[in-house]
Amino acid sequence: MSLAGPTLSVDDLLLGGTVTHRVALPAEVLDPARAEGGGEVVLRPLVLADVMRIHRAAREDGTLTSVLMVQQALVQPAVTVDQVQRMHTGLVEFLLAEVNRISGLAMGADALADTVREPMARACFELSRRFGWTPDECAALTVGQVILYLEMAGRGETPVNGHGDAG
Repeated sequence: MSLAGPTLSVDDLLLGGTVTHRVALPAEVLDPARAEGGGEVVLRPLVLADVMRIHRAAREDGTLTSVLMVQQALVQPAVTVDQVQRMHTGLVEFLLAEVNRISGLAMGADALADTVREPMARACFELSRRFGWTPDECAALTVGQVILYLEMAGRGETPVNGHGDAG
């Protein structure tokens, strides 16, 4: 198997997360009733840290995922969560599709949330089975704690006092 080019550096790999993109907003998306005008916005791709933060923030309200994705990615104009929530649905859907495109995500916000949530659900099921924890106890764990306890379970170890002390 031949390589397509030179070996990339860390800076090369991180570059895609720092680039901004000008995105044309068609008039019919901006104002479907009048369909005149249009313009452009500047978006940045979401990086893994953004997606994880959005997932944690939207845990209680799944509809918040799309709003936060658009809010985090919009560079110019910068907007608040409240402002995104007041945009019409077609505009948010258009912007979300562009955020997904420039972020390298080939799936919509719902599928993204499901993709993040599915491994966590399986992990919580395994922790419940192994350690007898309730779903609420598992849901309160951080990602780091889940990984630690899964590793412990894999080694046949058990936490000493609930979730706080490994041993």
